[in-house]
Amino acid sequence: MTVPKSASDAIRPARPSRKDIVDPAGDDSMLQLGELSGLLGYSLKRAQLKVFEDFLRCVAPLQLTPAQFSVLLLLDKNPGRNQTEIANTLGILRPNFVAMLDALESRDLCARMRSTNDRRSHILVLTDKGRAVLARAKKLVATKHEARLIEVLGPSNHAALLEMLAKLAREY
Repeated sequence: MTVPKSASDAIRPARPSRKDIVDPAGDDSMLQLGELSGLLGYSLKRAQLKVFEDFLRCVAPLQLTPAQFSVLLLLDKNPGRNQTEIANTLGILRPNFVAMLDALESRDLCARMRSTNDRRSHILVLTDKGRAVLARAKKLVATKHEARLIEVLGPSNHAALLEMLAKLAREY
């Protein structure tokens, strides 16, 4: 007869062997989402992931992320604004924004220049190459990505969703 080394050994249940474990991946049924399916935040995040995947596919030849595209769009419409204004408008944290600008600058899509008004500040401008890449990206986004979203949602639902999301961003 063997005696357990400690009391905890005596009450510890035996571990199941590999053959006793049921592989849930072998079951073809989907996981039940329960309350998750009724949570707006969860649904928004899932939709965002799908929308971003499609965006990346559409602009793959240009190697732009949604955030980089947003920066280029803002720089195009707001030349000479400083880094802080652009980052704050897009809700991008300073360290992340600096890294993104480094990447965009290394591709010669934008340039940072010292502000003549405040030498501690940098203003941002699109380069000629940046304007050309943005023009191509805008065309791809409009004709492929946004067109697909409009096709899935329908024009009126697309407009309504944009309005509802803007309201959430403004008021929440």
